[in-house]
Amino acid sequence: MSKVFFIVFSSLFIYSNFELVYAADKPDVYHLHQGDKILISVWREETLQKEVIVLPDGSVTFPLIGRVEVAGLSTPEVEQSITKKLKTYLPEPIVTVLIVGIDGNRAYVMGKVVHPGSLIISGPTTVLQAISIAGGFEKFADESSIKVIRVKPEGQEILPVDYKDIISGKNISTNIQLKAGDTLVVP
Repeated sequence: MSKVFFIVFSSLFIYSNFELVYAADKPDVYHLHQGDKILISVWREETLQKEVIVLPDGSVTFPLIGRVEVAGLSTPEVEQSITKKLKTYLPEPIVTVLIVGIDGNRAYVMGKVVHPGSLIISGPTTVLQAISIAGGFEKFADESSIKVIRVKPEGQEILPVDYKDIISGKNISTNIQLKAGDTLVVP
């Protein structure tokens, strides 16, 4: 009896730990941004396959239905939106949306870093990671005045970064995760 209990308990323990590891490894869902390139296709409708770039206003155009808002949506959400609009013209459309390029998901690093410029955010990217990608600081960088400029619908927001607290481990809350369109400034 104790052998059976041990086997059952061990199996449950291993399974529950596997689920925790699996859940922790799941990447965040990608949301489309201006400049991203997607391929939209409708099954069994050869004329309804189109590669499009998300426009500055966050939309794409597609045959039959015209303009569709896609910025900020995941690919399943875009599929659902296009399917709903196509039902006016097709009985049961099956829509597939594939991301072809994520050029719109960029943040910018400027100032006294070795390699200033833009970087594509293909996953969660923090300030510290962006500084590392940019080659680190130049000799006279002011580590105490780093900031992130974030554009929001209501205007710009300035987020201070306390680099010394981040690297010392005292306060990592200012190691902000960058979003598309953010500008990291190192004076």
